[in-house]
Amino acid sequence: MKVAGLIARDELRLMGRNRVAVIAFVLVVLLTLVAVASSWAHQRGIADLRARHAEAAEAAFKAQPDRHPHRVVHYGTFIFRPLGPLAAFDPGVDAFTGNSMFLEGHRQNTANFGDVRQSSLLVRFGQLTPAFVLQVVAPLLLIFLGYGALARETERGTLRLLMLQGAGRGQVVGGKLLALGVAALLAGLPAMLGLVAISTQPGAQALPMLTLALGNAGYLALWAVLILLVSALVRRSRDALLALVALWAVAVVLVPRVAPDVASAAIPLTNRFQTEVAVARDLRTMGDSHNPDDPHFARFKQLVLDRYAVTKVEDLPINYKGALAIEGERMTSSLFDRYSNASYAAQSRQNELVETAGLLSPAIALRSLSMAAAGTDLAGHQRFLAQAEAHRYALVQRLNRLQMEDVSYTNDIAADAGADRRKRIGAQNWQAMPDFRFVAPDGRTLAADALPDLAIVLGWLLGAVALLALATRRLGARQ
Repeated sequence: MKVAGLIARDELRLMGRNRVAVIAFVLVVLLTLVAVASSWAHQRGIADLRARHAEAAEAAFKAQPDRHPHRVVHYGTFIFRPLGPLAAFDPGVDAFTGNSMFLEGHRQNTANFGDVRQSSLLVRFGQLTPAFVLQVVAPLLLIFLGYGALARETERGTLRLLMLQGAGRGQVVGGKLLALGVAALLAGLPAMLGLVAISTQPGAQALPMLTLALGNAGYLALWAVLILLVSALVRRSRDALLALVALWAVAVVLVPRVAPDVASAAIPLTNRFQTEVAVARDLRTMGDSHNPDDPHFARFKQLVLDRYAVTKVEDLPINYKGALAIEGERMTSSLFDRYSNASYAAQSRQNELVETAGLLSPAIALRSLSMAAAGTDLAGHQRFLAQAEAHRYALVQRLNRLQMEDVSYTNDIAADAGADRRKRIGAQNWQAMPDFRFVAPDGRTLAADALPDLAIVLGWLLGAVALLALATRRLGARQ
């Protein structure tokens, strides 16, 4: 252990003498600090902006005057997706999926106003966040720091000299690995400090943060081991550098970019226009509430009359038009749910296919882990959509029930000059409507969602360590 420590100290001293490496290291540290500060400020600004817009939308909805409940159904309201504290570390898919929705009756709208649709195309190539720096930039820095750690000793003939002086192969590799591990620790430290700072925000949860820290630590350790593995397998430093840069380009850049395209081609999604056409077609086959001869609604009408033991809708103790609106919304919402669930299932299959590529690229596994722990992955977006739809349906049905119970059928079908005023009900009814509040998953759920990807990263690390152990046995044999 003492020999390994001496080798590690000598390796660190050699790294310190390399001005290019030192400058690159300082730049990466500064870049990480800038990423932490800018991402945190951006996240806080977005959170405040969405909170203000949500408050304004709620105030506008409740400020409506006395009116017919069905007009309020079509007036609708906007809701906004809130961001959790860890979105400052990894914003995930938020820039692509949209952050607001318009809720109204008879329609299930999608999220809109994603940053990618409103900003430069450069947003598509990765935002400057702590997660991006750790996943993409830090491994490249480690490559330039450690590519020659073992190849240099072989190339110069000093490896055999070290072994003749009593240093074992394992001690040499252990010392080099310790030095590169210290460099990886220092490279990742600013991002981890940013993660600690995030923990001071309200709503921060310990388990997801620990999962993030463990995943990123395992990822950087993996690159340290891979760098030494390649450096041990080649005889020249130049060859080690070329091989490692090629490995980085494939694992960090190429595979993560190609995998989503492959998933999209393998599992195509219907676009919004196609979905709306299909929904409109199915709505025509389900029944028309405005057609008295429609079979479904004729049966529904008879069921309502039988329930109250009357023969005409005018004799019902409720407003039949309100009951009809409730039934129509139930039917259309079930149809919307069927199409949205099919879309969610296809998106999830695409996502699973991309995550399977994590077996080929640990960068994909770490990215999926990071988004899952931060709650900014596809599953997090689908949670928002599901809660938004549940709120929309409850709000519309509550308004339809007000029409059924508080507006008489006689006034509802009247067309005289004063009919419009008689159909109105008090504004206190919308003022009493509950506001939308997104319920974020607990820390245990977020950490559990990230565990499969954490297992992939750690599996990569164990495999690389095993290969390095085999390469260590042959180290210096061909010198």
